[in-house]
Amino acid sequence: MANEWASFGTDLHLELRGPRLRAGLMDALREAVRSGRLEAGTRLPSSRSLAADLGMARNTVADAYAELVAEGWLTARQGSGTRVARRAAEPRTATRPPRSPAPVLSLPRPSAPVHDLKAGTPDLASFPRAEWLRAYRRALTAAPNEAFGYGDPRGRIELRTVLAEYLARARGVHARPERIVVCAGFMHGLMLIGQVLRSRGVRDVAVESYGLGLHTGLLAGAGLGTPALPFDERGTRVEELAGQGGSVGAVLMTAAHQFPLGGALPPDRRAAVVDWARASGGLVLEDDYDGEFRYDRQPVGALQGLDPERVVYLGTASKSLAPGLRLAWMVLPERLAGEVAAAKGAVDWSSSAPDQLAFAEFLGSGAYDRHVRAMRLRYRRRRDQLVAAVAAHSPETRVSGIAAGLHAVLTLPPGTEQAVLRSAAWHGLAVQGVNQFRRPTVPATLDGLVVGYATPPDSAWQSALQTLCRVLP
Repeated sequence: MANEWASFGTDLHLELRGPRLRAGLMDALREAVRSGRLEAGTRLPSSRSLAADLGMARNTVADAYAELVAEGWLTARQGSGTRVARRAAEPRTATRPPRSPAPVLSLPRPSAPVHDLKAGTPDLASFPRAEWLRAYRRALTAAPNEAFGYGDPRGRIELRTVLAEYLARARGVHARPERIVVCAGFMHGLMLIGQVLRSRGVRDVAVESYGLGLHTGLLAGAGLGTPALPFDERGTRVEELAGQGGSVGAVLMTAAHQFPLGGALPPDRRAAVVDWARASGGLVLEDDYDGEFRYDRQPVGALQGLDPERVVYLGTASKSLAPGLRLAWMVLPERLAGEVAAAKGAVDWSSSAPDQLAFAEFLGSGAYDRHVRAMRLRYRRRRDQLVAAVAAHSPETRVSGIAAGLHAVLTLPPGTEQAVLRSAAWHGLAVQGVNQFRRPTVPATLDGLVVGYATPPDSAWQSALQTLCRVLP
């Protein structure tokens, strides 16, 4: 049975009364914040430690913490623990009025997001530190002395060799080490391709109706136009490429899992875009940003497998491992491999050689496959929890784009997207609207939220999900 009085830290006591343990704990914590005994920024003990101190189940404490985070009393961040929210406590003054009757707490709008459901980032708390450290040690032990020099601008041969084998096996990519260029993230690879295309006389690179503005901005910075292709319920209408004229020399696509709307390009359109590239002499730039994560369908192979001489394949470890590694790769047509490598060498912007060797060891040992399988199960579980929670709270909200990837799209009633985003911000929830990703020339026909369910650590996931449901219409 829970203690009536329990203490942790210095001169801090919680009084728990009544049979409902979780409610009693939440009331006691609220009262400690109201009275000023728990000041803003105070770090609370872990759920395990407090549960042991109070003689109750750890889940009871964890659930109480999660609800108080959702209400704005507490914050929970990976690496920082659970703390009293900066603006949850009443301000102290010399003339504080008597506390009887108890004051009504008015929660202000959070000054910073409490929960992050933006798309594009994996669960960083799940980075396989121990396995990565072992791979790093093995790689450094075996590394030749020349590995610590400037090296080949294409990247370490050890990594390019295991990448060629992995991509053929896992993504159906036709790759040889000499046609792979390792780069410091997808944006770096796209920058290099843009430079080479512009030097070859290409004027325009067509893009999808929805996508990241950073990508079009980078292409524009290389002097390239970015006309948007029309979009319908089956995805990008690639047949419209033929009507763009001779100025379009390439098209940038997320064919396996369109970002952000989530569909896979149908087989007939996959064939059509490759046929266009063959007939026009153009290129398809394939952004395979999260191809490893599929749940309810057979794997969709890379477009590059249809014609390796007409498709530039771009992959990354940013979604499968962590963006901070700055590891990505391009598999290039033979005629472009030398030019792209030369463009990279000219600016000497490369990933660390020890990191490349560690990733080669991590990949070659099977640790990468094990990590991806484990994360696939974790993300699928989160996706299922998201779908179930939305169905229970807002049955009219359609959830789509969930067969693969790390995010889902929640369709909202027409004209409500901005209001929902304002409500989310007020509740301390960072989330994106579909129209944030719409190209400026594309008419607005869809309102919705793009929800990244991979980002929160496990300790904050349920609270983030509750907050999301709270802001849905």
